[in-house]
Amino acid sequence: MPHFTAYDGTLLHYDVSGAGPALVALAGGPGMDARYLGTLGGLDGHRTLITLHARATGRSEVPADRASCSFAAQARDVDGLVRELGLDRPDVLAHSAGALTAQRYAADAPDRVGRLVLVTPVGRAAREPDDAEVAEIRAGRAGEDWYPRAAAADEKLRAGAEPTAELLAELAPFSWGTWSEAARRAVSQPLTAPQPWIRQAFYASAGRPVPLARTPVLVVAGGLDGLIGTTPARLTAECHPRARLEVLDDCGHRPWVEAPERFRRLVLDFLDH
Repeated sequence: MPHFTAYDGTLLHYDVSGAGPALVALAGGPGMDARYLGTLGGLDGHRTLITLHARATGRSEVPADRASCSFAAQARDVDGLVRELGLDRPDVLAHSAGALTAQRYAADAPDRVGRLVLVTPVGRAAREPDDAEVAEIRAGRAGEDWYPRAAAADEKLRAGAEPTAELLAELAPFSWGTWSEAARRAVSQPLTAPQPWIRQAFYASAGRPVPLARTPVLVVAGGLDGLIGTTPARLTAECHPRARLEVLDDCGHRPWVEAPERFRRLVLDFLDH
């Protein structure tokens, strides 16, 4: 598996698939095994996907210094990958929490990034969901057969219960526009579990947003994203002068799984023009 040594000696792995211009892909979570991104709805048929396994996730090493797992610090890993491969202003696609790393990288290195695609981003420089919007989206699913179990799991977590695999599995349908067989398969992939401390370390660098004045940005939201809602995406699009917001009304947090053709066309149209 291809890998490179980061600035602090940590060994970081990445996957390469497809053909065409390079598209660097960053996973969310934080701490999710990057393999859940798959082909990103078939984008690998048009782009060379270079999917980074972030430090302490997937196949990459756990660093000696946990502070290096903050999203601001991980922007240096993206730069290291770009330099390692000799890429000239590659486009970058980031999902969910990975959008924080991507935005920081674009702010730190505007001359080394092309276009930016932020898919259901958690916010601009921190998590920014609107709890009322998320509650409204979830309540709108009350007629579905999985809802009572998901709502009960949500209540337990809010009351301080440990986020066990069982509770998170019951909660999973809220993240999807349709709790389909494809969604069930996606969440049942046997991937490496996140480090228990990664979330706190990742968000330790939360702060003020930096508008990306020079970078064209596509922000994609899922109208039925019951995990974070659409507010973080709207705030992100409003922040960046050259941003465009697209809301896929019937999708949740992973639109490339639920509407692969629409997602692929949307991203390619943005990257090609």
